[in-house]
Amino acid sequence: MKKIYLAAALIATSFLNAQTAFTWDVTSYKGAFPITDGTPATNWTTNWTEWNPETKVYPAPTTTVTGNITTNTTWSGVVYLNGFVHVVAPAELTILPGTVIRGKQTDVTVTPGVLVIATGAKIHAVGTPTNPIVFTSSKSETAGRASGDWGGVVICGKGLVNVHTLTTTIGAFKEMKVEGFVSDEPNGYRHFGGTNPADNSGELAYCRIEFAGVSLNPAILNNEINGLTLGAVGSGTRLDHIQVSFSGDDSFEWFGGSVDGKYLIAYRGKDDDFDTDNGFNGRVQFGLAVRDPYIADDSDPSYASNGFECDNNGVGSFSGLPLTKAVFSNMTMVGPYGDGTAYGFGTSAVNARHAAAAHLRRNMAQSVFNSLFVGWRQGLRYQQAATLDNITAPIASDSSCFFQNNVITDVAGIQTTFMNDGTTFTQAWYNAYAAANNIDTLKTVPQVNFVNAFTALGTVPDYRLNALSQVATGALFTNPKLVGGFTGIEKLNVLTNSFNVYPNPATQNTNIAFNLIENNKVSVTVIDMLGNVVSVIAHENEFNKGNNTLSLNTANLANGIYYISLDVNGVKETKKLIVTK
Repeated sequence: MKKIYLAAALIATSFLNAQTAFTWDVTSYKGAFPITDGTPATNWTTNWTEWNPETKVYPAPTTTVTGNITTNTTWSGVVYLNGFVHVVAPAELTILPGTVIRGKQTDVTVTPGVLVIATGAKIHAVGTPTNPIVFTSSKSETAGRASGDWGGVVICGKGLVNVHTLTTTIGAFKEMKVEGFVSDEPNGYRHFGGTNPADNSGELAYCRIEFAGVSLNPAILNNEINGLTLGAVGSGTRLDHIQVSFSGDDSFEWFGGSVDGKYLIAYRGKDDDFDTDNGFNGRVQFGLAVRDPYIADDSDPSYASNGFECDNNGVGSFSGLPLTKAVFSNMTMVGPYGDGTAYGFGTSAVNARHAAAAHLRRNMAQSVFNSLFVGWRQGLRYQQAATLDNITAPIASDSSCFFQNNVITDVAGIQTTFMNDGTTFTQAWYNAYAAANNIDTLKTVPQVNFVNAFTALGTVPDYRLNALSQVATGALFTNPKLVGGFTGIEKLNVLTNSFNVYPNPATQNTNIAFNLIENNKVSVTVIDMLGNVVSVIAHENEFNKGNNTLSLNTANLANGIYYISLDVNGVKETKKLIVTK
């Protein structure tokens, strides 16, 4: 047996945040959250999120930023974003953990705070679980913050898009301009599109974006800026642990590009939660959407607010390559009716513009797997014959797509689980499709059995599953659309049932023992009751096959309860440790 003694020490933040290639974390559970272990360790929303930003107290700005950023720049403290701020290539903007950026409201000049990362420039905004970066309203906590207080965050990349929306002739590649602005930017700083699917626009992690989505021209309907706009952003960019709250338009919208993402939250936005268009073909795992029953896109009677909205594009016959063929897995999508008793169920207060859990149309080829849709007026809505062609395409074809192994709970007396589209998508078609693709429409919210999902504004929710949840098993990762590699115990089988912490309780020292089936990278972290990382004993260190033991000096730890998190290539297990002296 190999025994290694390591002092408990914090690892540098930059090392912990190193980018790694996207892989699917193979889970047994459907939705974005596992069975609770009663600790913060298995809840990825712990600490960095905010569930009542309307009354959150933020300090006053100490720095004002305006105009274009053309050299490498670092922000810290509290920054006032005064108008349209473009980060221009080759400049890189670094935002330190804990920084608060407060966006200017729109005024007669129609220049609210908007941060635009132009093509070729980069943003490095990496917070921490206990010190996130926040983009928010300039209003005080008593001034009535709301959706659309300021602009938002826009990242423009050199990935692929499938339409050309500029007045220039199409050259070597197609380009688009960012929606929501009254006029174009003369230097092209708000244009995106190119030929590099792997383009790198930087990194955004442990960040919150609140009250963005202003309409710059109310006379033009449906022309707001999104909370986070991703224009042709390439797969070299890092996106994870991002919460967009109370956006005046979509919370997240991708226009083409190939960027991947994990741990994304759309919270009480006005329009769609996750909107994909114009050839976006990235992958997203572990997402949460929570609708507010009273907030929806009611600016025009024809508009609707959806969980997913997906189009190939909105031009002519909706053709254009690359197809919009993103892949999502492990999404928890909480609609405006919640559990059917909370969220104003059965009352006229629920905004009538709330629509489908997933509205997939216009020749799209997007796939959704292993996800939960709870409390929606409409469930799944497909549209157009071109979309049906993709759904029925051979599995190996580029255009094939799936809505598979998902759960849509019923809202009695309110919900239409499957929305007809003329003679193309009928109830008979949907019923056969659901049976063939394991779409479960019989599960109830009590059977899903969240820990505490349906809370009032300001109460911290918990979207993990209780032990008796009927969706804690059944996730599948066998569909060929789930490409890009896997991590997880069901797929790799890297860890045996021999993870032990002893002695426990501990006074001066404890041992952390585990057995590996093969050589692997291992991380071991100590977490306190509040979910704070107390120390990192190992971070992606190589360990040999067989029995391994680490020794943790507990003499410097205060009395109390801690959690030892063991991560082997994405396989995570947690043990409780009691320190008493």
